[in-house]
Amino acid sequence: MTDTVSRRAALFAAGLLCCLAAGARAGYPDRPIRIVLPYAPGAAGDIAIRQVQPLLEKRLGQPLVIDYRTGAGGNIGVQDVVRAKPDGYTLVLGATNNFVINQFLYRKLGFDPLEDLAMVGKLADVPAFIYISAAVPAQDYAAFAQYARQHAGKLNYGSPGAGTTPHLSAYMLSEAMHASMTHIPYRGSSLGVQALLANEIQLYIGGYSIAASYMPQGRVRALAVASPTRYPGLKEVPTAAEAGMPDVVLSNWWGLAAPKGTDPAVIAVLSQALNEVLAMPQVRESYAQGGFVPGKGSPAEFEAALRSEARRWQDIVRKSGVMLDN
Repeated sequence: MTDTVSRRAALFAAGLLCCLAAGARAGYPDRPIRIVLPYAPGAAGDIAIRQVQPLLEKRLGQPLVIDYRTGAGGNIGVQDVVRAKPDGYTLVLGATNNFVINQFLYRKLGFDPLEDLAMVGKLADVPAFIYISAAVPAQDYAAFAQYARQHAGKLNYGSPGAGTTPHLSAYMLSEAMHASMTHIPYRGSSLGVQALLANEIQLYIGGYSIAASYMPQGRVRALAVASPTRYPGLKEVPTAAEAGMPDVVLSNWWGLAAPKGTDPAVIAVLSQALNEVLAMPQVRESYAQGGFVPGKGSPAEFEAALRSEARRWQDIVRKSGVMLDN
């Protein structure tokens, strides 16, 4: 009797969830959805969302309006969404920094992204490549690590800004190599790569698209990619593990979130649309060409991954000693 009651209760709960989701689908969305991008146009997240925007709009039946709200390492845009009405019509497309780093990096952030946002899902991973200047006499990681140790305190690494994923990853790599490299921040990746080409810096960590085009001419070298598997577009580049590199370089990624308190049924609609689009062969192909790996998974899985990664970044920020003001 008890088993029968339990089964009926489970069926009732499942049916109720289906009804809620169906109700949300029937009424949501009924107007355009604003997606706040807390960086300037042309950022990796901007490129990634633009590639799937028409497909998402078709599934959701409403336009997606990209709203660029820049400043303070992305904090201004994220805070705008944290304070927005939790009705599913304002989302944020943030990077690794916005969800799992900045709360440890800034003295007075004013919000906790993991507590004040409801996660929708990961849009894309951007596997990190470890690039070095062609002027450095090293063809692989072992040779570069030896060279860096021999020239401790004399080499530079660049980043698109203090406290960014590339900065903190390069800092940890320098520490692991006992190289005491000097950090030089630039206003974006393009300037950092130009500095790498000029040998003003000897190391730069970033995505496939920022420097891979210079490799065929021998102007930069890629020592490794921080990914579980080799990148399809550069199969000759070993993974960090294959190269014998310590596990200190973390890749960047982009994800969608809504204000805390958003109806779970609405989150489910957004998550389902996102996963369906990212699984499409044409999306996977176009993402691969741009250096992206499509995300996947449920909102709960995304949040669990973020909470785990946040603990690691907290330790890295503490070790780096970097602390910023808004």
